[in-house]
Amino acid sequence: MAKDATSSNDIIFAVEDKPGAMESFFAGLQHVLASFVGIITPTLIIGGILGLGSDIPYLISMSLIVSGVGTFIQAKRFAGIGAGLICVQGTSFAFLGTILATGFAVKNNGGSNDEVLGTIFAVAFLAAIVEIFMSFFINKLGKIITPVVTGVVITMIGITLIKVGMIDIAGGKWLLDNMPDQFASASHLFVGFSVVALVVALNVSKNQWIRLTAVVVAMVVGCILAALLGSTKFEMGEFDLVAIPIPFKYGFNVDIGALAAFGFIYLITAIESTGDITANCAISKLPVKGPSYLKRVRGGILGDGVNSMIAAVFNTFPNTTFSQNNGVIQLTGVASRHIGLWIGAILVILGLFPVIGAALQNIPKPVLGGATLVMFGTVMAAGIKILTSEKINRRSLLIIAVSFGIGLGVNFVPEIFLNAPTYIKTIFGSAVTVSGLTAIVLTILLPQDSADELSSTS
Repeated sequence: MAKDATSSNDIIFAVEDKPGAMESFFAGLQHVLASFVGIITPTLIIGGILGLGSDIPYLISMSLIVSGVGTFIQAKRFAGIGAGLICVQGTSFAFLGTILATGFAVKNNGGSNDEVLGTIFAVAFLAAIVEIFMSFFINKLGKIITPVVTGVVITMIGITLIKVGMIDIAGGKWLLDNMPDQFASASHLFVGFSVVALVVALNVSKNQWIRLTAVVVAMVVGCILAALLGSTKFEMGEFDLVAIPIPFKYGFNVDIGALAAFGFIYLITAIESTGDITANCAISKLPVKGPSYLKRVRGGILGDGVNSMIAAVFNTFPNTTFSQNNGVIQLTGVASRHIGLWIGAILVILGLFPVIGAALQNIPKPVLGGATLVMFGTVMAAGIKILTSEKINRRSLLIIAVSFGIGLGVNFVPEIFLNAPTYIKTIFGSAVTVSGLTAIVLTILLPQDSADELSSTS
């Protein structure tokens, strides 16, 4: 490369430029390293909590393959589907709570693991139509999905997921089994919080490469610590030599209540992806307003929806655009969308071999918990940042207060819907969904009153 982009925001390869093969491979590999943990972690969490056991390696393989295909589609831009940018696709953390709630509901009704996955993927497939539909109206959603609504939902997603990270730090599996004998043992807590400390320490480094690989490095060190303390065991189990994508391998079972909950999260992720694509355009020195910008955003959101449908067909969870890869573009100065084709190819190749998923399944729970605790805390902080970016008046304050009050109330006392019909439990049993719906309803119903702004000085 002719210039060093690490000390400036110069673009070495613009969006339509075609770097050489060697440059493209290493640029693509950097994006894969930045996103790899984020792509596989939701599957590891879902598989562990729902007790999916031997299915996990295959599910991880599918998550990598579909992420590769989705990234390829976003970069290549087929028939208007895709942003035409390096928009790395990966499994969305936003759906975790809803996926787990759906899985538990099926299990509580005596469903098998195949029925759990068949229901989750069927609902994810059908609900993706919401995001596809909204892509054509994304410029009009701002009147309803305001920063207050988005901030409430994203903050609530982070808050509700933090419990998952903390349980993993203590040893995991508490959500399904009785508390394990080694739960919250000194070795588990030491490993888990060492990972947290290392992620923090690496993220304050002045070296941007160290910050980008902080989570990966911290998890590797955490695995070594866990092995030294004897608090982990390595079991590969049985797995296929090559992972063959089989459409709807686990069946197709529709749950109407879960459908509504998934549809709502798709609506929110469309707004999130709009922000990620806008940031990508800005970093890539492209317009952030006007017809060409709206075309990219519309194509990117449409791509998210289509990729989530593809994900469901091939047995993995909903996809979304990853924001961390914008940092790689800024760091390297390589914005060429053709790098997205290389990223897609690398991810597909990794996903074809279930041995990778079988090995990753052995990541100790405290290590995974330490990494995800920081990730989920970051999600919560991002939501708070959105809320504080707006000027808060009495109307906004009331929307935030009631939405958080009801959402956290459901999170703390889920038994409130004990005697409700199943579809009510599925829709309103999710703290994220109920807080988001409350915020939207109040946004529509409460009148605007610009004169009623709160001021820090009376």
